[in-house]
Amino acid sequence: MWYVEAVPDRGELVVIKQAELTSAGQLHRYSWEHLEDEHGGVTDQAVDPEEDPLETMPAEEFQRVWTR
Repeated sequence: MWYVEAVPDRGELVVIKQAELTSAGQLHRYSWEHLEDEHGGVTDQAVDPEEDPLETMPAEEFQRVWTR
């Protein structure tokens, strides 16, 4: 399961935090403070809501996953 926090920037949605929760329960987190590791990295592509199937969630829920 992928979770992203994105902000508008010059007409695009730019990912500032990205978390992957694996089926094994491992959490991999990426942001400007930790861009990449051996498991992956934060995307360098803007999010396109018309092409990327996204579901919005409350900020508190994202933060719960992020700080897990």
